[in-house]
Amino acid sequence: MSMPPEKDMRAAIASRDKASDGRFFYGVITTGVFCRPSCAARPARPENLRFFPGVEPAIVAGYRPCKRCQPTVGKPGVARLVEIARYIESHADEPLTLAKLASQAGLSPSRFQRIFKEAFSVSPKVYQDAIRMRQFKQSLKEGSSVTDAIFSSGYGSISRIYGEATRNIGMTPKVYRAGGAGETIAYAGLDTALGPMVMAATEKGVCFVQFGEHKESLFAKLQKEFPKAEFTASPAQFTPELDAWVDALDKHISNGAARPDLPLDLRGTAFQVKVWRFLLSVREGDVLSYGELAAQIEKPKAVRAVASACAANRIGVLVPCHRVLRGDGGLGGYRWGLDRKRALLDAERARGTQL
Repeated sequence: MSMPPEKDMRAAIASRDKASDGRFFYGVITTGVFCRPSCAARPARPENLRFFPGVEPAIVAGYRPCKRCQPTVGKPGVARLVEIARYIESHADEPLTLAKLASQAGLSPSRFQRIFKEAFSVSPKVYQDAIRMRQFKQSLKEGSSVTDAIFSSGYGSISRIYGEATRNIGMTPKVYRAGGAGETIAYAGLDTALGPMVMAATEKGVCFVQFGEHKESLFAKLQKEFPKAEFTASPAQFTPELDAWVDALDKHISNGAARPDLPLDLRGTAFQVKVWRFLLSVREGDVLSYGELAAQIEKPKAVRAVASACAANRIGVLVPCHRVLRGDGGLGGYRWGLDRKRALLDAERARGTQL
């Protein structure tokens, strides 16, 4: 499935173009809802939009159908599967058998399993496990004790969640729950050739580089990423190098200097960190597809998971997820907009021809 260029999609959303319905769908990260281009809902900020070629990828990414424009209407099979998926979400803490879910869908267990996996790329059980893990992480963020979060999310044993959580969030539940508590994070903002940028660092290294329309909104995102940390504007006692790091990255982005090799504080799931670490080995001027990246990390069937890991990267440019393209050579997605992705690739290509 292919989508129109990003600028065309944004124009279609702004004009609520009904002719674009079905060509793509867009999600709003602040509401967790996805819509048709013609949706009459209040416009979202441009930096909060995410684009999807179809209903299923939007749902897999965790977005709910908009109740106003009803993007699943007219797709009866998908609409029914969405209902089942929503049932799984609201009952994720309960034992859900394949037979029970199939009965609700009016299908045999084997057929239900097959079409659910075709639509969402995962089995009903894996989908439930993912929802359960999401609820567990949310409970930790909201301040629940580790034990309370374990049992309220439907996990029946403490030992099981410790193994599963460490595998899925890249750290122990206790560390995840801390949300940056006890840490001091220095930050600095700058206007670059790619627009406003905010960089932040812990004593271990850079933990955040993001681009947007306003530095204020970027700082708000930083606070959301590390809700319990203390923040200090650079220069900071714990990261006196930050001003120099910001300047070095700006020279790379705006003036074509070499990409600075800075210490990084990578935080994510074990799988995400594996993807990001591999991206650090991709040379400037080189590109690869999501499928090639999945194969390189010995997870050839995890193409969508690789794409999600790239989208979750919070350290733009320094972790060069912009070098990953679709299998057909198209740009694919980019957390900070396809115009920025295109500009980065064009600049790297131009520097390569000058060597």
